[in-house]
Amino acid sequence: MRLNSSLFGLLLFALILFSACSTPKKEEATLLIYGGPIYTVDTAQTMVEAVATKGNLILFSGSLEEAEAYKGAQTKLIDLEGKTMTPGLIEGHGHFMGLGYNELNLDLMNTTSYQEIVDAVAERVKTAAPGEWITGRGWHQSKWDEMPEETVKGFQTHDLLSAVSPDNPVYLRHASGHAGFANAKAMEISGLTLLPQEGIDAFEVEGGEVIRDELGRPTGVFNERAQTLITRNIPESTPETDRKAFELAVAACQRNGITGFHDAGIGREAIALFEEMKAEGKMNVRLYTMLTGWDPELLQEWYARGPLVDPDHLLTIRSVKLNCDGALGSRGAWLLESYSDRPGHFGHETLPMETVEETALKGLEHGFQVCSHAIGDRANREILDRYEAAFTAMPERTSDHRFRIEHAQHLHPEDIPRFAELGVIPAMQAIHLSSDRPWAIDRLGEKRIKEGAYMWQTLLESGIPVVNGTDVPVEPLDPIPSFYASVSRKTLKGMPEGGYEPKERMTREQALKSYTLDAAYGAFEEEIKGSITPGKLADFTIYNQDLMTVSEQDILNTEVVMTIFDGKIVYEKTE
Repeated sequence: MRLNSSLFGLLLFALILFSACSTPKKEEATLLIYGGPIYTVDTAQTMVEAVATKGNLILFSGSLEEAEAYKGAQTKLIDLEGKTMTPGLIEGHGHFMGLGYNELNLDLMNTTSYQEIVDAVAERVKTAAPGEWITGRGWHQSKWDEMPEETVKGFQTHDLLSAVSPDNPVYLRHASGHAGFANAKAMEISGLTLLPQEGIDAFEVEGGEVIRDELGRPTGVFNERAQTLITRNIPESTPETDRKAFELAVAACQRNGITGFHDAGIGREAIALFEEMKAEGKMNVRLYTMLTGWDPELLQEWYARGPLVDPDHLLTIRSVKLNCDGALGSRGAWLLESYSDRPGHFGHETLPMETVEETALKGLEHGFQVCSHAIGDRANREILDRYEAAFTAMPERTSDHRFRIEHAQHLHPEDIPRFAELGVIPAMQAIHLSSDRPWAIDRLGEKRIKEGAYMWQTLLESGIPVVNGTDVPVEPLDPIPSFYASVSRKTLKGMPEGGYEPKERMTREQALKSYTLDAAYGAFEEEIKGSITPGKLADFTIYNQDLMTVSEQDILNTEVVMTIFDGKIVYEKTE
């Protein structure tokens, strides 16, 4: 029996209509990115041809052919033209406002001698008002090409600095932030008489040291908590300068491909500023912040309030930062055995260990992650001991604590496996090896260096992720040198051949993960960022070349050329 043409046409139309209705229409993408290597840090598909976004979320990640289905009339196309894209990078440990203020004040990070510091201050004096404080940061005596003739305990003295700035108080923080250098005027304002007839009494500061000459006079160097003798006299910043520093920090993040930032220690003023900037729509970086442990009242307030997990994923407050020892460069790191280049000196316990245990218990009770600064092997052991005691006391709250040790730079071999056993995350900065390893061996000796310093691969193989970063402004924010150090274990000059302790190198895949997914994990944020996975936030970093395949030495020629944050282009490098 043959159907007439009219009936056949109706049936065909119905079939087409049914087919159209049963095939869901693809959503229209805001962005469609293609045309170069795209590394996802997603084990389901480690590389893709194209990524589609809608608003601030990733819509699709896969083949270009499939991605084309998401293209609409309003879709913005981004052709990588051979460039490389990864998830947006996360600075795993830095100081956000320190980054901004470093751009406002004297930046001494690249100085190679004491004379260069003196010259920089002399230049600033020319434009400074009489009595105006001159501040800066970044000097590091162990990185100088030569030391001045007059030194005390391995540090310069204030005489040359004081001579070029007789009327302006000067305070210059060490690159580490764990020491500072003052001129005579600053010490005078602070009540430190330089030349009394009977000499000067020793200034005993718990958890710190005033470096003094053979006559008992301060040399200008103030170590660890002794810095407060000077810093308490420096005028506070103004709201205007705070806002400027914030904006400069955001801009620095964007041009360096940083879309997330773990801010290691904030107080009331920073919290108020961050909330204000978010309300004004200027929070163009995702801040994961740690409350400073120096303010017990602030901690009590937040324990009562509970963590702030921002639904907009812009400002999260759910961690506490404790400063438990000093830095290696200033010989403030707390060691089990004395310094090789200063026998009898073990560094400084800058916070009572009882406070660490109390804070760990409070953190578990109220849902706050605890992040403790520890560089020396003694500090790391003591903190692990206190964490373990807290975990034992409150086992019901330890299933996903993600407590951290910030830096974990020098470990006793017996303590290395304890990180994975206890679930404690080491937040380490690979760039510190590049900067510090050439002189760190003088502080610790060969045995301690080789058995327990910068133990990235050993920690990773033990089953614990490593969070990477720069500790900006201790080091520049630029992630490329830190990535290079991670995979080469060399200085930025490419030394030594084969790298320092090469077995501890990361693979390039591990290094990228330490700056993305593992960093997100270290902030309880791996479900929303850290990989190019549909449903996650549309944060991406684009580079001029493929840093995953170029030669090792060519890694340092890699540049960030575009940063996409929250689905929007926030930085594009211009020629």
